[in-house]
Amino acid sequence: MVAQLVGPVTEIASLVVDAARCVVDDSDRGRAWSHSTCAVTHQGTNVRTMFSTEIEVRTGAEPVVHDLTREIEKFLASAGAGDGLLHVWVPHATAGLVVIETGAGSDDDLLRAIDEVLPRDDRWIHRHGSHGHGRDHVLPAFLPPYASVPVFDGALATGTWQSVCLVDTNVDNPVRHVRFSFLEG
Repeated sequence: MVAQLVGPVTEIASLVVDAARCVVDDSDRGRAWSHSTCAVTHQGTNVRTMFSTEIEVRTGAEPVVHDLTREIEKFLASAGAGDGLLHVWVPHATAGLVVIETGAGSDDDLLRAIDEVLPRDDRWIHRHGSHGHGRDHVLPAFLPPYASVPVFDGALATGTWQSVCLVDTNVDNPVRHVRFSFLEG
């Protein structure tokens, strides 16, 4: 027996199917920058639009807190952002994202705290790469690979001293990809 969906349930199912069609083929990872726009419509009306782009960040051979705020502001401007939600994603097993004050020593304090909580030594079961690299694989449990920030009138709704930052302690991989996605409200 097959049940037929009717009314609001049918409309919701249709929106889910339409949203699933917005998947971007991002198999060409050699790009330094990729960009996509996805609009979900229902009965001819635009329901939501999502803008997405990926940037490449060269983090170097030392642990780093890399401020992404300027790149995010450029992305929001290019997307013509109004009100909505910014989602930042790092598709790596050894990097994380934080919202933190930078420039006044907090970024250095964060790296020192990571070294204290997750020492770069031989205690880690996960062993490959440089000395103590196993701790880099534990880092995302403490600093997740995602962050979401409200956007109002095209600007991040962060506090005065807050910045969105990539944290990378993995000295074995000096190139990172970061995806910015903006969903209109």
